[in-house]
Amino acid sequence: MGFVLELSCFQRKEMFRQMPLNCTSENLTSSLFKSKLSAAADISVGLAILSVVLLSVTGNGMVLVICYRRRKKMVGSELLCVNLAVVDFLCCICFYPLSILSSFHHTWLGENVTCIYYGLGCYIFGLCGMFTIAAISIIRCLKTCYSLVYAVWLESANFRLVCCVIWLVAAVWSSFPLFGWGEYVPEPYGLSCTVAWRGYHTSAKDAVYVICSFVCFTLLPVLLIVTSHCQILYKVSRFSYSLSARGIHNNLRHAEKRLSMMFFCISLGFIIAWAPYAVVSFLFIFHKENQYMAPEGFVFPALFAKSSHIYNPFIYFYFNKTFQKELQCLLVSLCPKMGGNRVGVHVAASPPAPEPIYIQLQERAPIREAFVLSKDQTRSKSTGKGTAGNGGDHVHARLLNTCWGSSPKNAQIILKKQPANNSLPASVSSF
Repeated sequence: MGFVLELSCFQRKEMFRQMPLNCTSENLTSSLFKSKLSAAADISVGLAILSVVLLSVTGNGMVLVICYRRRKKMVGSELLCVNLAVVDFLCCICFYPLSILSSFHHTWLGENVTCIYYGLGCYIFGLCGMFTIAAISIIRCLKTCYSLVYAVWLESANFRLVCCVIWLVAAVWSSFPLFGWGEYVPEPYGLSCTVAWRGYHTSAKDAVYVICSFVCFTLLPVLLIVTSHCQILYKVSRFSYSLSARGIHNNLRHAEKRLSMMFFCISLGFIIAWAPYAVVSFLFIFHKENQYMAPEGFVFPALFAKSSHIYNPFIYFYFNKTFQKELQCLLVSLCPKMGGNRVGVHVAASPPAPEPIYIQLQERAPIREAFVLSKDQTRSKSTGKGTAGNGGDHVHARLLNTCWGSSPKNAQIILKKQPANNSLPASVSSF
């Protein structure tokens, strides 16, 4: 009898709410958060999410460090890239570890409380990522196609305002399920939480929330992104064609192409990563039961969507030479041995012409001041008399060969400490 009552409770709740978290049966509640996958599949999912977290934290962490190092040189539009890196970094730090631990335990940990926390947080950061890329696309379109009209508006203070508005809108819209307009429930495979897309069948209020979530916060940003980049590509191609027709070769044209391609790849990658999950969720609205798709069918789109946190740093470093140089400087500062050798060029102090120039390789270490002895001292060294009165002031150095001059070929040069004002040092860095 208890089983019949429990089953009827589930069937009745299923008609009005998608797998409710507050059903009277404890067994039913625990079954909602139980993994529908095998133990091996859960471990694989956990390892996949762990890989996403490690790659995202490493890549986006480097982006944030580089942006902090060059914060005084940043332009206003780069604040949106920083905002996107913050979204990816914090999402992987604050929420995905819970999903990883739940995968290893074969059940969702914390049940109702952590489900709301995870669903709310991931939805906020997902909307922030979508809005940020839409804002980047629109601003790039304005700067490329209508720069004279909107040049005054595109300032750093306005970019900060755009970032604040993005976070505010995402937080407000995501908080509505906490007040009864929508709900956060487990995913069909049991190890993740999201918006109750099947709330479309529950009530008119939930149906409005679900439809607005798709139309206003998914389809509309995607249309803005696609439209903006189409205009950018059309404008850049026309500009390149006009310059080529006049026989003008401009480096600025090449830089603009690289920048446009960079933001195009960021936007395209985000859309491609989230498109399968959006399609599955959209189809989920029109099915009252889970049987139309196996649990594994929900796992792969979710994992593919999480991959969107990884590739943005690689796109920055590939297309942006400033990021490449800053990354190289950062790695050299963290690990000096990665900087390689330095090439120093020293000219002898005595002025007779033609004067030989000697090349010395100096390791990245405290560099000693070394100078070339005069020709008389060199001859005395070759006869074995040059070291009598020096008192151990010689510095051991590598065998050096002259580039040009009157010195004998393959002559061994001895370096001696001299006052700093008698030398003309010059060095060229190899990085």
